[in-house]
Amino acid sequence: MPIYAFKGFDAAGKAVSGTRESDNPRNIKQLLRRDGVFLTELSETGPKKVRTTGETPARRLWNRAARVNTQDLAVATRQLSTLVGSGIPLVDALTALVAQIDNPAFKGILSATKQRVNEGASLADALGEHPRTFTSLYVNMVRAGESSGALDVVLDRLADFTENQAELRSKLKGTMVYPALMVTMAFGVVAMLFIFVVPKIARIFASQQMALPLPTQVLIAVSSFTADYWAVLILLAIALVFAARRYVGTKSGRRRWDVALLRLPLFGSLLRMIAITRFCKTLATLLGAGVPLLKAFDIVRNVVENRVLMDVVETVRDCVKEGESIAAPLQRSGEFPPIVTHMIDIGEKSGQLESMLANVARSYDVQIDARIRGMTSVIEPLIIVVMGVVVAGIVFAVLLPMLQMSSGV
Repeated sequence: MPIYAFKGFDAAGKAVSGTRESDNPRNIKQLLRRDGVFLTELSETGPKKVRTTGETPARRLWNRAARVNTQDLAVATRQLSTLVGSGIPLVDALTALVAQIDNPAFKGILSATKQRVNEGASLADALGEHPRTFTSLYVNMVRAGESSGALDVVLDRLADFTENQAELRSKLKGTMVYPALMVTMAFGVVAMLFIFVVPKIARIFASQQMALPLPTQVLIAVSSFTADYWAVLILLAIALVFAARRYVGTKSGRRRWDVALLRLPLFGSLLRMIAITRFCKTLATLLGAGVPLLKAFDIVRNVVENRVLMDVVETVRDCVKEGESIAAPLQRSGEFPPIVTHMIDIGEKSGQLESMLANVARSYDVQIDARIRGMTSVIEPLIIVVMGVVVAGIVFAVLLPMLQMSSGV
């Protein structure tokens, strides 16, 4: 259903504005006239509901543009849980939720969802029509909550899970902002030296017609090449990035890339811990919501986001389908730490798998926080040292012939 933005004046002459949802502009005008609003401007801001579940070009365009902030999704999920838990009918709860959403894209998606529910669709089916906003994990947990009659509890679990994921993503971004900024500044400074400063110094040395030491010759050669072919270097870098993305987009390329990531000396262990935390937390959340185990593994496989560990999860699912435990194939893979497989084994034998998975996730959350703080304290001085070495090398290459000239005099 379309969403219309309006501006006008009320009976007291005060300017008013807002949004309303209706089938056509005529209904909006009648509603505003009934409320005593003199309309001055009316425009459609939200998308019409797409009735087909197929991936039409319009739906692809909308899904690509409608990126909803994870924190906004968590807040809306918790609010919906509170409304449903208070006994408010689902359509009324969605109506109240739409009224207080500020993000136009999110408002349009929830309005379309409310309309589908009002037409008789389940909430899970309505949410499933917007895969860019509601993941398969989200939709399947809602479906399980509707089937079990505990939708409010499931939504509350989803809010906790979404908030935790948003917090982790924020920590990782915050950790990498300062190092990325320093690397960019260092690259810019070195490029300026090579393109503008070193050529002028090279002309001074050339006018003296003196034999230059090897470091200075190398510096001048690199500077000349950079100054002459900087456009080619930029195009080459773009081409390499494009080729790398295409290669990583293939199945074999993605697996080799993920293998390399897990073997990185500083980041590999952190990435593995994050993937294992997602595995444990997501599986615990799905099992707590009543999602069947095999279906939960299908969802968890995509949440891990590392091809190596995704293959392990797929193998575990096949083994569980054949009657084997979860811990045994995890242990055979060698990709999960022994403490994780041991706690999962205990949880299976004691019937407390969900709580054991949650305990593993909490433990790894603490370790991830400590590892991120440690990485920050290591990366920053390391970048400073590298920058110092590069700049010192350039200064040394420039000063060396000057020292020779002074010693000759």
